Amino acid sequence: MPTIMTHAVVPLALGWALGPRTIPPRLLVAGAIAAMLPDADVVAFKLGIAYADDFGHRGASHSFAFAAILAVFGALASRWLRAPPSRAALWLFVCAASHPLLDALTDGGLGVALYWPWSDARIFAPWRPIEVSPIGARFFSARGLQVLWSEARWIVLPALAVGALGAALRRMSMRAEPAR
Repeated sequence: MPTIMTHAVVPLALGWALGPRTIPPRLLVAGAIAAMLPDADVVAFKLGIAYADDFGHRGASHSFAFAAILAVFGALASRWLRAPPSRAALWLFVCAASHPLLDALTDGGLGVALYWPWSDARIFAPWRPIEVSPIGARFFSARGLQVLWSEARWIVLPALAVGALGAALRRMSMRAEPAR
C-alpha cells in the first residue's frame, strides 16, 4: 500500500486543479479523509481477522461498494459539505476509489478486493510500479525511505503536476472571461 499520507495527495491535488468553487474546502478535506479511510481496516489485525478475509486488510474497505457507501454519506451531508448532493457523492466516490486503485499498483500484498461483495478475488493492476509500504515500525527504516521515493516518483509528483496544470488552466480561463 502507499503510505496513508500519499493517499490524501490525490484528492488534494485534484481539488487544487478544480478550485474551491468546484470543490469547497470542507468537501476537499472530506475527500482526503475518504481517500485514507480504507486503511482503517488495519484494525482487523488487532481483532484477529486474517489479511485474506473479506474484512481483512485490502478487503471490503478497498472496494467500489465501500466507495459507493461513502458517496451516499456525502450526498446526505452535502449541505454541510457546501456542495450539491451529486457533486459531493461523486467527489467522495472518486476519492475513496482512488485508494484501492493506487494499492492495486503496488508490488506486494494480496491485491485489493475491488469488486467485493460480488467477488472476493484480490486483484492487482497489470503494471505495478509502486513499492509496497511496510506496516508498522518497519516503515522507519531504509526500506521506508525507498518506499517514500517510489511514492514521490509515481504518485506525489504526477499528482502535483496535474494540480498545478489544472490551477494554471483555471486562472487562464478566468482571465480570458470578458468583464461583466
